[in-house]
This record gives sequence, structure tokens and C-alpha cells, in this order.
Amino acid sequence: MRTALVIGTGLIGTSAALALASRGVTVHLADHDQAQARTAAALGAGTDEAPAGPVDLCVVAVPPAHVAATLADVMRRGAARAYLDVASVKGGPRRDLEALGLDLAPYIGTHPMSGRERSGPLAATADLFEGRPWVLTPTRDTDTEVLNLALELVALCRAVPVVMDADAHDRAVALVSHMPHLVSSMVAARLEHADETAVRLCGQGIRDVTRIAASDPRMWIDILSANPGPVADLLAAVATDLDDTVAALRALQSADAEKRTEGVAGVENVLRRGNAGQTRVPGKHGAAPAAYEVVAVLIDDKAGQLARIFADADRAGVNIEDVRIEHATGQQAGLIQLMVEPKAAPVLSAALRERGWSIRQ
Repeated sequence: MRTALVIGTGLIGTSAALALASRGVTVHLADHDQAQARTAAALGAGTDEAPAGPVDLCVVAVPPAHVAATLADVMRRGAARAYLDVASVKGGPRRDLEALGLDLAPYIGTHPMSGRERSGPLAATADLFEGRPWVLTPTRDTDTEVLNLALELVALCRAVPVVMDADAHDRAVALVSHMPHLVSSMVAARLEHADETAVRLCGQGIRDVTRIAASDPRMWIDILSANPGPVADLLAAVATDLDDTVAALRALQSADAEKRTEGVAGVENVLRRGNAGQTRVPGKHGAAPAAYEVVAVLIDDKAGQLARIFADADRAGVNIEDVRIEHATGQQAGLIQLMVEPKAAPVLSAALRERGWSIRQ
């Protein structure tokens, strides 16, 4: 691939353009908001000048509702040898293109499974997709050259290709992305009018659950409008679990010992099912989840602390597999949780103590 046209210079489009440009591809940028395209160009994502002729690959990175119309326009103009979109739903755009009577041989639907709470070109990074799944949904109509160009794009973005049926993809993302976002938003909504004293007690648990609720509502309305059925089905199942759990909690309030026993069983059931589901979430680099030991260290909230602790871990020859930070309420301090291989935990704890760090058991 030597040339590409990226239409839509938001987070995903600009990140893909940055990755391509950094690897020597000449990237042309287009957006209905010219100022946004100029911003992406200024960041090094390419040029906002139109290409002189057909490019190798056209990447359509617009909201799902506009994918088909945008693709139809560029395909009819012969703007590229191959076309793909990066929308978070796949079945609907494909059917829309079929309804328009377009030849789908030069097209493939794709979806990079990566993002951030922030949107727009200023949030984009060239490494946004590194190590992340990138779904490809070829059909029997998809030309082999088009599939190969899509695979080249994924490789240049250092993502991991995953081939799926379009409708199976939409059901999957409803489960792992769209439904969780709404649940996160519903939990976060409980905080909107909560007493300030209660909100000040927020710890890492509520931060983890509500983190994705910070995303742009306009973007999520576009996404959910394109995949409402599968998301509604999943939320209906969650609603059943909620009803059962509420009933179990009410039973725990009963003076009747038998009802309390039933309540305990009901609450335990949902918690154990949650344990079982959580163990299926892929671990580092998409591999099977690993069991890590946590080394918890109290740190001051000042510049350089994280750099020091990572440097000390490196000197001890210990690889940090994951990290979490919990900020102390009302104090300029926090607890950093370092996840390491079980056999490395005592080594790291001893090394950090020697260097003056406060280890919490």
C-alpha cells in the first residue's frame, strides 16, 4: 500500500492515518469539518489536499448512519482500488450498500476494537490499535486483493486481525461493548444527584465501573441506533438478573430464616456467575487470563513517583504485568497496585522495601 484516503478525522480515522503515515504511506484526509481535517494534518496524519487520482485504499471512518452514503459516493467516483469502513456495526451498512445496488467486490467491513473516552483528532495516537483485535467481515463477494489490503492496513496499525460474519460481530460487540456502556452509564447516573458526602467516598471500584460512561453521548447514540436489537436483548437479560437480585436482597431483610437463606442463595448465585464470567475475559495481549499477585505500595501524589517505582522494579528484574492506582480520599497520596507473576511478588516486595517504599499487605 502506497496511498490511502481517510474520510473522517475523528479519533479512529486520525489514529489510523497517523499509523499509516508513520510507516511511509501517503495519506489524504477528508472530513465534512475542514478544520478537523486540517487539525489531523497538522498532527502529522497526512495532507488535507485531495488525491490526484485513485488511491490504493479508502478508509471510511464516519458514524454508522453515514457509512453507506459515504461509501456509495466514493465508490461511484472510483476514488480507490479498495474500500473499507471502521464503524462499530457491520451488518447494517452492508445491507444498506446492497440495497443501493453497489458492487461489493471492492469493499470489506471492518471494526478495530479500540478506543478512548475522548474523541476527535487531538485524542488520536498512532499506537491506538497496537495489540488490539481488528475485525474483518469479508463475504463471498469480497475480492482477494481487497482482503489483502485490509490485512495490510491491520498489520501497519500493528493490530490483530479477526475474521467474523458481520451479524455475528454485531451480536458480539453488543455483549462486550455496547451493553456494558449503557450499564456503566446507568450506574454513573446514580451519582448525578447523590449527596456530596457519599460521592467523596468514591474509590477505585466505582471509578472502574463508571470510567466508560465519560464517553461522548452523541457518538454513542449513533452506535446504539445502528445496533439496537442485540443490545436490547442483552439488557432484558440483565433486567431479569436485577429483578432476581432485588428479590434476593429483600429476602435478606425478612425475619423468616428460610427466606433469608433463599436470599443468601440468590445473591451468591449472581456473584458466582459473575466470577465465572469474569474469568473468561482475555488477559494480556488477548491470551488466557493469568493469575497475578498484587504488590501494593503507598506513594505520594507528586511528580516522578511512578517513574521511580517502575525503575526500581526494573532494577529488581521484575516485569510489571499490569498496574492500578487508587487515590486516597482527601490526601495527597495513593495506593499503586503492581500486578506481577506470583513467584516475582516476594522478590519485588523485598526490593522495594530496601529502597524505602511502604508496602501494604
